[in-house]
Amino acid sequence: MITIIDYKAGNLTSVKRALDHLGIESRITADPEKVRHAERILFPGVGHAGAAMRVLQERGLDEALWDAYAGGVPILGICVGAQVILSHSDEGDTQCLDLLPGDCQRFRLDDLRLRVPHMGWNTLEVVRPHFILKDVNPGDQFYFVHSYYPQPEYADDIYATTNYERDFPAAIGHANLFAIQFHAEKSGMIGLKLLENFVDWIP
Repeated sequence: MITIIDYKAGNLTSVKRALDHLGIESRITADPEKVRHAERILFPGVGHAGAAMRVLQERGLDEALWDAYAGGVPILGICVGAQVILSHSDEGDTQCLDLLPGDCQRFRLDDLRLRVPHMGWNTLEVVRPHFILKDVNPGDQFYFVHSYYPQPEYADDIYATTNYERDFPAAIGHANLFAIQFHAEKSGMIGLKLLENFVDWIP
């Protein structure tokens, strides 16, 4: 059973439908006790870092996530769920969960060729092997929609990058936590395969 965290973010139902398509049992919940005692946690979302953190704190989901992480529960963050696991986000100057040391940064507009948000299909360069990324091959395309990107403090926490006029981290993690900036649930068969890998992943 995968527990999908409900913190009023967008895209939760798309993730649930993707898991249903794969025959993977899941539930969407805002109950911190269910999150705290989950078998696996999926932390997706589309939205604003500041608003996300307010809801997480109001519902006690921030502490539940910390407890689950400390307890070794496998956690997968997607998009905003990959950003607010860091210490801080430049979006609204927001103090985040600090599960993984680092900062969420905005794409700079000093290059006029750069359109923000970064939206559309792009490839990954796997820089460190990880079970969740084991089926990614050169040229595989993933779907991105974002204006900010995760920048972990430590290079060893970066598993894949994507180029958008510059390389930025697109898959990060540490121990039982893994997170992706792209939307696996909207990335076709290879995205679904990554979700399947998460179910089989033993940190």
